[in-house]
Amino acid sequence: RKKQRKRKMTERTFCMIKPDSVKRGLVGEIIKRIEGAGFTIRAAKLFNVSQEQAETLYQEHSERDFYQGLVDFAMEGPALLLVLESEGAVQKVRDLIGATNPENAESGTIRGDLGEEELPRNLVHASDSIKSAEREIPIFFSESELV
Repeated sequence: RKKQRKRKMTERTFCMIKPDSVKRGLVGEIIKRIEGAGFTIRAAKLFNVSQEQAETLYQEHSERDFYQGLVDFAMEGPALLLVLESEGAVQKVRDLIGATNPENAESGTIRGDLGEEELPRNLVHASDSIKSAEREIPIFFSESELV
């Protein structure tokens, strides 16, 4: 009898290539790494995030002292918004991007290899749970925009 391998569920997650990455010309490199890690891009758009969208995205941090900085930074310039799909997508993309603070991110991760500034300029945002992804995707994408 063959041993049955436990398969991870296919998941969708939200990812934002932040304004610092766009400004520094890193979008292509980051997309290359995302696709190289086996993700399928289900939606993508270059977009100027509104104040309402930024506040909604980061609402879980609204009581923290860094909240306004996150909101302001998200609106600083265009960002590339993505819906990614793969088995175990939420954890897989978080492993790919690395620790929140680029100074603590391991070599081989997006933030570890490409990050050079301090928070909130950490190149990429990614949902931290399936529940977060389900909340974050509709902030930026309608169901008809997902392929």
